[in-house]
Amino acid sequence: MKIEEVRSKTDTELDYELGAMRKEVFDLGFRQSTESTSNTKRIRTLRRTISRLTTVLHERAKGIRGQEPR
Repeated sequence: MKIEEVRSKTDTELDYELGAMRKEVFDLGFRQSTESTSNTKRIRTLRRTISRLTTVLHERAKGIRGQEPR
């Protein structure tokens, strides 16, 4: 997910997606430790997207970059 897509969403949408992605990372990590998976890059991309989401939520909460909570 690109940063422009993240910034265009509301806080509630970001919170929902953040929870879903954290659950998916947990599930993928669990599956990776118990069985072989072919999609190991997915964990890395999810973790980076989670970082983007939390950064934007933090910026909105603190009023950084002129963004308001939505």
